[in-house]
Amino acid sequence: MKQLLAFIRKEFYHVFRDKRTLLILFGLPIAQIVLFGFALSSEVKNIGIAVLEIDEKFKEGSIKCALLFPANFGNELGRSGKAQVQIITDASDPNTATIVVNYLTAILANYQQQLNPTARLPYQVIPQIRQLYNEEQNGSLNFIPGVIALIFMIVCTALTSVSIVREKELGTMEILLVSPFKPLMVLVAKAVPYLVLSIVIFIIILLLSVFLLHVQIKGSLILIFAESILFIITCLSLGLLISNQTNSQQTAMLMSMMGMMLPTIILTGFMFPLENMPWIFQAISHILPSRYYYIIIKAVMLKGLGFSYVWKETLILLGMALFLLAVALKNFRIRLS
Repeated sequence: MKQLLAFIRKEFYHVFRDKRTLLILFGLPIAQIVLFGFALSSEVKNIGIAVLEIDEKFKEGSIKCALLFPANFGNELGRSGKAQVQIITDASDPNTATIVVNYLTAILANYQQQLNPTARLPYQVIPQIRQLYNEEQNGSLNFIPGVIALIFMIVCTALTSVSIVREKELGTMEILLVSPFKPLMVLVAKAVPYLVLSIVIFIIILLLSVFLLHVQIKGSLILIFAESILFIITCLSLGLLISNQTNSQQTAMLMSMMGMMLPTIILTGFMFPLENMPWIFQAISHILPSRYYYIIIKAVMLKGLGFSYVWKETLILLGMALFLLAVALKNFRIRLS
């Protein structure tokens, strides 16, 4: 145990002496949480709407929608009680175009109700709308769980993937191999510093989410931390496996960052709905640990659900962590080629 603690302390020194590692550890997560919280949002705001000269405005891209009133709009409305209004949208972004049309339709319906508040229809269906889990319409809520999964998947995997490769490049792997340390202890000592620092990063992310992005944590903090630690261990195990299979830090970093970033963004479900994707991509998403962590953190943090709702995803994550750690240990080379 004394040797293990000494080795872990040495790894901490390595981390704190490397400015690039510290930048990835702390700079990247803060930048991502701020970027996704403020810059990237699915909300539609400040859309330009034109009434005249619409052709040039659409070509310039300065407007997304045009509202056309016919010349006899007022007369028709006063004489027959009916008048037409044309809504033209820029459908190069179909999602935004649909949202803008819905907004304008609601505005016109509200205006019509104000003109004739005493109007009675044969039948009236009045929807009573309630936004569950996000009544304040906070656009950041949709991104925070996914961003947390993305940060851990990139940072934890990338940093641990270069840990063993660094020893190979520096020529210190021979010292480890001839030491009385067992391979399992080497892997544990390499992973523990990043596990501790990842927990610190997670605390920082939660504080930023609550105080900067005004995200309300509804579920159990203990369960959130336990699930996050399990996911961090899974990511660290994957990073150790990549580290065992590569011989240069550049290759390990490329495999971990580029190989994990795009699948996490596309196939986790927080940016694009998985239900809309072809079945092959839905099948591939089942092998990503970030998919299950995203489901867990969204259910616990935003909906306030307990372990009974996420036990299946938890067991899958646990199985992935044990499998990746076992494969990393088995593939740990005790002889240099």
